[in-house]
Amino acid sequence: MILVEIGVHSTRVVYFNEANNEEGLRNLLDLVEELRDKEALIVAAYQQRVSRYYNKRVNPRPLKERDLILRNATVVDPTGTKGKLAPNWEGPCKVKKVLQPGTFKLETRGAGRFLELGMPSI
Repeated sequence: MILVEIGVHSTRVVYFNEANNEEGLRNLLDLVEELRDKEALIVAAYQQRVSRYYNKRVNPRPLKERDLILRNATVVDPTGTKGKLAPNWEGPCKVKKVLQPGTFKLETRGAGRFLELGMPSI
């Protein structure tokens, strides 16, 4: 209740019935799981629409061996210990071998030639 409703009663205050309010709250508690499930379906449908929209406009570029790429620096340093001013990309890296679509073995350039990159130890 706000201060104005103390002196001037609004319809919300005039027609307030505590028994009806408690019953309404109990009914809402019974429906919480159903409402949550409905919202989960709505969110899933929205995510599918967004995904479909994005995937229509993506131009896939299959990478082949010996292609030069930039490597995401957050993959190398997942803890972020280098700080926010560190570069976001490393490279150029050469694709040494395509293991499966989207997974590559890379070589990095060092001292004028490319060196094989291993997976970071965890």
